[in-house]
Amino acid sequence: MNVVSEPIVRKKLSDEVFARLKHMIETGELKAGDDMPSERELMERYGVGRPAIREAMQALAGKGLVEISQGERAKVLRITAESIFRQVDLPAKMMLSGSSDSLEHLKSARIFFERGMIREAAARATPEHITQLNALLDKQRQSLSDADAFIEADMEFHQYIAQISGNPIFAAVSGAMLGWLKSYHTEMLIWTGRENFTLAEHEEIIRTIENGNADLAEKAMIKHLERSRALYAIKERT
Repeated sequence: MNVVSEPIVRKKLSDEVFARLKHMIETGELKAGDDMPSERELMERYGVGRPAIREAMQALAGKGLVEISQGERAKVLRITAESIFRQVDLPAKMMLSGSSDSLEHLKSARIFFERGMIREAAARATPEHITQLNALLDKQRQSLSDADAFIEADMEFHQYIAQISGNPIFAAVSGAMLGWLKSYHTEMLIWTGRENFTLAEHEEIIRTIENGNADLAEKAMIKHLERSRALYAIKERT
């Protein structure tokens, strides 16, 4: 008879502490905003040393479950769409910086995503939304002499279109994608001397949203994003 080897792997003490603390958060015993028990309390409760407690806390922080501040107790974090994307922010940027294919995939994903977002905006936008979009456009016009401010205003404009949907996950996806593009591939957005094209296209986008014409709004957005994509490709070949 062949005996199958199934060795029992002994868990680290910090893993056990992590599992118990995570369970307390998952079950609501510890709620968002609550202070975590002190290191001394946890050491006494679980009968382990300070290193195991600290390692478990660092693991919780790495999962986005708690926030650790120097000289203060760790706090349980409120989980939001934005906080989830922050957890993958660094790996995403590393992926993009190491692969031109990944950048192309992200650019395609952004166009696909924003096509849907502008259709939502055309269907849902109120006069207040249009007022805010025009205010963001004015902010961008006033930033023509400052490339960084112009880019920030551009990002705000596109993210606000996602916010019109009323879905915080859409807004978080938009913010994450725009942040990844800006951080590692500002070639797409840098001063090209064609900023007035961007302003005119944003104005057209607002007009189509205000008119509630989803088809025209989608066409305007595609034209706008494909132009940015083409400019980037031309820059790469020079």
